[in-house]
Amino acid sequence: MKIIRSVFAELAREISRPEVSILLGPRQVGKTFLLCELQKNARKKNLRTRYYDLELPSDLMAFNKTDAEIFRMLTQNVDVVFIDEFHYLKNASRIFKAIFDSHKKIKIFVSGSSSIEIHKHIKESLAGRRLTTRIAPLSFDEFSQKARKGEAANLFEEYAVYGGLPGLIHAPDASSKIRILNELLAAYIQKDVKGLVKEENIRAFNNLIYLLAENQGSLISENSLAGEIGLTAATVNRHLSILDNTYVCHAVHSYSRDLGNELKKSKKIYFYDLGIRNALLKDFGTLSRRSDKGAIHESFVFLQLVCALKPNMEIKFWRNKSGQEIDFVLLKDRRPFLIEVKSSLPGREILPAMKIFLANYPETAGAIVFSENQAGTEEFLGKTVRFEPLSSAYNAIQTIMSSK
Repeated sequence: MKIIRSVFAELAREISRPEVSILLGPRQVGKTFLLCELQKNARKKNLRTRYYDLELPSDLMAFNKTDAEIFRMLTQNVDVVFIDEFHYLKNASRIFKAIFDSHKKIKIFVSGSSSIEIHKHIKESLAGRRLTTRIAPLSFDEFSQKARKGEAANLFEEYAVYGGLPGLIHAPDASSKIRILNELLAAYIQKDVKGLVKEENIRAFNNLIYLLAENQGSLISENSLAGEIGLTAATVNRHLSILDNTYVCHAVHSYSRDLGNELKKSKKIYFYDLGIRNALLKDFGTLSRRSDKGAIHESFVFLQLVCALKPNMEIKFWRNKSGQEIDFVLLKDRRPFLIEVKSSLPGREILPAMKIFLANYPETAGAIVFSENQAGTEEFLGKTVRFEPLSSAYNAIQTIMSSK
């Protein structure tokens, strides 16, 4: 079964553009699959293509040449070049710039898993010469193609427990999914992190990511984390930066307009996939048995937001010093829209934190509350507050993002 990725159509349109198209994201989110599909699309247009996977020794050896020789290799008798894990290519930015500036009309697609490595290669020389797309795991809408193709299991439960990594789609059973997730975690520590973290800090790094998984969606303090794992706050900050730059964690910062009672420097951390988080916790129990069900629901909605985010949008959260909190403030052209997640609600009552926020920020476009058991709308101060089921989060978010 092949899942149609929503990002594919936009990437396919980039075939006719001269900029270097860069696909970024953590391991196993489908970057290689997208490059292969793009190659098929280019061939259907009768374009000559060439594909290199630089994690294959034979392909990497082909680039063991001078820059001038590589330039000729990538520009002769070809229209579209695909390079997977391109950060292994030395002087990549210089070579790509030379191809772009030569007006040879060669299109280049590349992929990478670490922005730390990539920034070493893609410097100012590619400013205005690149198109960057961050690839996420499957959205719930993409994952739900399983149901449309005859697999009508409890998809929401499966997605919440095992996540949306495309490689799990064909896993025959739960034990296979768990094995794949554990192997991905091990590969991340061994390949992406080991060269970035001092050997003596690897264990502390492992403890850090466990604590982050355990406290996903909660306010974090670098000083508190440092005390728990025996590192300095500066080292914890560096490790959080590594998690961000290898696309494994998303940091969400607080929203404020300089009101005196708002938290301004706090942040929350979410892992890029629920299955990876559950693998870290070694907990693949059903939602009905889990004490962290609320955190899973909140994380689920956050990941759907990430999948649908546009360049003019940003995700933050809001909390005041009295403890009133909004899970997510979606900023669209700097105008806030409120998103709250509750596992269950006694009724369609507008939450106190929403009332406070709407009273202080009259420019707010509206609000939505996701839960398992409420649907409908309410009004407050002229703003519409929608109540939607959790399973419809992706489609509801798409509607929010496409509205004016």
